[in-house]
Amino acid sequence: MPFADPATDPGTAVPVTAGLGSAAGFDASFGAHCRAGSDIDPRSGADAHPGADAGEEDAGEGGRGEDTMDLRLPEELVALVADDASDRHGVRGRDQGNAQLSVSLTATRDTSLLPTEADLLDRVAEWGPAHTSAGVFHLVPVRVDRDLPLISRWMNDPAAAFWELSGPQNVTENHLRAQLADDGRSVPCIGVLDGTPMSYWEIYRADLDPLARHYPARPHDTGLHLLVGAVADRGRGLGGLLLRAVADLALAQRSSCARVIAEPDIRNTPSIAAFLTAGFRFSAEVDLPAKRAALMVRDRSLRHLL
Repeated sequence: MPFADPATDPGTAVPVTAGLGSAAGFDASFGAHCRAGSDIDPRSGADAHPGADAGEEDAGEGGRGEDTMDLRLPEELVALVADDASDRHGVRGRDQGNAQLSVSLTATRDTSLLPTEADLLDRVAEWGPAHTSAGVFHLVPVRVDRDLPLISRWMNDPAAAFWELSGPQNVTENHLRAQLADDGRSVPCIGVLDGTPMSYWEIYRADLDPLARHYPARPHDTGLHLLVGAVADRGRGLGGLLLRAVADLALAQRSSCARVIAEPDIRNTPSIAAFLTAGFRFSAEVDLPAKRAALMVRDRSLRHLL
């Protein structure tokens, strides 16, 4: 289920999955990247009822004191709205190779006013390694020609049922290409732990996603989706460990981001447990177009306490 334009789609959250060809092939392509794993098998998605956190004091660096909508729109959103107003013809919208950021803008719209991926998510490809007790972890942006077979295989594992991307390889391909053809508000990545690809991630701007219609979003909220692809990496506590590592990377590399958001299906108890282990708090139960979700939040102000 690809991300859709908030202006035209009611919004659905995207799941998380992991995987990438053979370790040897990936190591040859990525060199000194690290291997990553997690306990979260299914996709995450969320929808929160506004007011669930209303009145809760949650002041953090770059955040406000309450979970209420900050009326100051981010500059990139203002630019998008201005562009749409002047040009109604715009349309929004992974096999093996070199690790490069692969994001493009739709050719039918004047892209001069649109922010780049680097502006929206502060260069995920350059976030750097996370040193964990399980090894050194890297996020490597997806390339369809390199990563599609492995990601598709992971999506066809029963553990990835919440992603709803099982079936022929083109099902996963369409999902990945829709994100890569977008304006950079979502960056799909392979999680690499000690040189071995083992998980699939989506790092996205929750405040610019249709999800923002369902919870009191704040500017620069960063969302996470994760799927641990390899069976051997499940049930070992890697999910919570890596979720914490990636959330902390996002907060460290994105100074404007005060919170990391996740929205697993409310029925996905292993995923919710992993987020709680990773220092996320349960904020609300929310109804999204495709599911009922648990809104999970990791606050910058609480990251050293939880």
